[in-house]
Amino acid sequence: QVQLVESGGGSVQTGGSLRLSCAASGSTASTKGMGWVRQVPGKEREVVAAIDTGGTRTYYADSVKGRFTISQDNAKNTVYLQMNSLKPEDTAMYYCAAADDLPSAVNGMYYYWGQGTQVTVSS
Repeated sequence: QVQLVESGGGSVQTGGSLRLSCAASGSTASTKGMGWVRQVPGKEREVVAAIDTGGTRTYYADSVKGRFTISQDNAKNTVYLQMNSLKPEDTAMYYCAAADDLPSAVNGMYYYWGQGTQVTVSS
């Protein structure tokens, strides 16, 4: 089992920044892919960023490329999502999730989910 706890969401104005954190605990060695997934009611879930926790490879959705950065601190078992130049369309519930590997994370094949943190961007 893996437990994921997100933090760092909130409300900002257009152009602002937020940093989300995801602290993982439990059997983290079994999950080599971590991702951030956002959900807006009535819309499909979107994998916005993912990272290979055993290496340095990352993935970004086109909608956030150049604005969001995913990173990790393996010593703390924590994954971050730095979000810059935020837009109203970034408003969503953001979930941290864990998968077998990076390809699985990119394809949304997650085994474990955090509780989510709300990000609201106002114009």
